[in-house]
Parts: sequence; C-alpha cells; structure tokens
Amino acid sequence: MKNKLILLVLMLASFEVATAQITMPAPSPAGKIYSKVGLTDVEISYFRPKMKGRQIFGAGADFLVPFGQMWRTGANQGTMITTSDDLLVGGTNLPAGEYMILSIPAADSWEVIFYKDPSIGGNVGNFKKEDEAIRVMGKVSKLSESVEVLTFNIADISADNTTAAIELAWENTSVKVDLKTDFDKIVMEQIERNTKVAPGNYATAATYYYETGRDLDQAIAWMDMYLESNPKAFWNIYRKAEMLAKKGDKKSVKAAIETAQQSIEIAKASGNDFGYIKRNEDLIAELSK
Repeated sequence: MKNKLILLVLMLASFEVATAQITMPAPSPAGKIYSKVGLTDVEISYFRPKMKGRQIFGAGADFLVPFGQMWRTGANQGTMITTSDDLLVGGTNLPAGEYMILSIPAADSWEVIFYKDPSIGGNVGNFKKEDEAIRVMGKVSKLSESVEVLTFNIADISADNTTAAIELAWENTSVKVDLKTDFDKIVMEQIERNTKVAPGNYATAATYYYETGRDLDQAIAWMDMYLESNPKAFWNIYRKAEMLAKKGDKKSVKAAIETAQQSIEIAKASGNDFGYIKRNEDLIAELSK
C-alpha cells in the first residue's frame, strides 16, 4: 500500500512538471475579423507580424516582403478566409468555403491568390497551381500614416450591402480586393418558401419588394395580406402608405394620404407611437403640396 502511494505521488508530480508552462506574448499575435456582407458571413483569421523598424514592401533583398515573390500574407501559418456563400472576388466567382490567402506584391498592384490547400501553412514553396481556386488583382494605395502591425479589414461595405472589400494594411501600404455578394436570389427563395408557412413574413416580403424597386402592386397586396391578421400594426400601415405614394398616380396618392391618416389614428390609440405619428404627418404634408 505504501509503495502504491509513493508511486501515485511520483506520477502526480511528473504530470505537474509536464503540464506546467510559462506563456509569453507571441511575436505575431493571432487576429480575426468578421462581417456580414449582405447575407454572407465573411471571416478572416491571421497572424499579425510587426514592423519592428524593418522595411516591409519593396524591390530587393533589403525588404522583408520583396516585390515579385509569393508571400503567405501574414506570419506563422498564414491567413485564412471563410465565406458562407459564393462571392464575386475581384470580379471572379469564389465558391463558398475556406481558403488560404497568398499574394505576390508589386509596386502598383498585387496578385492575390485564394488557395484551396491550407496544409502548406507558411511554406509557399509547396504551392501547386492545381490547388489555386482563383487569382485576382488587388488595388494598391499609399497610407498617410504608418501601420505598425499587419491589419486586415472588411471595408467599404456599400449602403445596399451588396459590395465590400478585403483590405490589408501594413507599413505605408493598403491593398484592397473587391467583394460582391448576390443575396437577392436567397431572399426571393425565402419569400417563396417562408410566406407559405408563416404569413407574418408577408410584411417583410412587401418591404423587400418596395426597397428594391420591384412590383409595387405585389408589395401592396402582400402588405394587405399581413394587415388582415395584424390590423393594429400602424408601422406597417405607414409602410403601405409609402408604397402607395411611390406609385405616384393621383388615385394612389389619395389612397396613400388616407392610409397615413389611418396609421395616425391607430398610433395615437396605442399609447406609444415610436415616432410614427410625425412620419405619417410628414408624408401627408409632402403628398399634399
């Protein structure tokens, strides 16, 4: 029994020695950036080297990342991008999935490669042309202030959420690659499928048609279908007034004013109008000019 106890103590002591570690900050810390572009999840995971007084991009062996040579586009194992849906990247289709970002820098533009085999890690010498998903050109610009630590951004997201850009910034260089997503097909499929099982979605479908400049008569019909079961939803009655107003003909404008007045009456009775009384009054004033 005594020998077993001694053995157990020695085993525990060995385990403690084996698992005891001293952690220090990594020279190139891990980083991650995420954003929705339209309905698409875009995530970039990378390691962030620092300048540390070095010359980063340029021609010749004096630079850390020489022009004309393939670069892992980051430190350690390189940089990975994941997209939940197909994207247009630099005008070229990139299927949904996970890719390593490789690049070949130059003074005026960069070749940016989306690579299918991340197992090469930082060893770009193992690059195989057949594992290249797409190769596009990145736009180069000079930064007014130096960036000490390599930084990726998902930048320039447009007001309609259809376009954006992957941006790399380091030293005095910014490189951007355009992204474009087509979420319209996804939304239209959802409208077709989900309004059948959840009629409350008719308001969302109507709003999408209104905001994307589609058939206003269909949008109004869908909103009416929603309002049949939600007649006190003054905010969507206001949206219907907007749709009628957008049609522009005299009959529709008259109907828009009457619908806005209906929205005001219900909003007043609700106890909290969330600003919709004024919105309706402004709309009526604009249509009455």
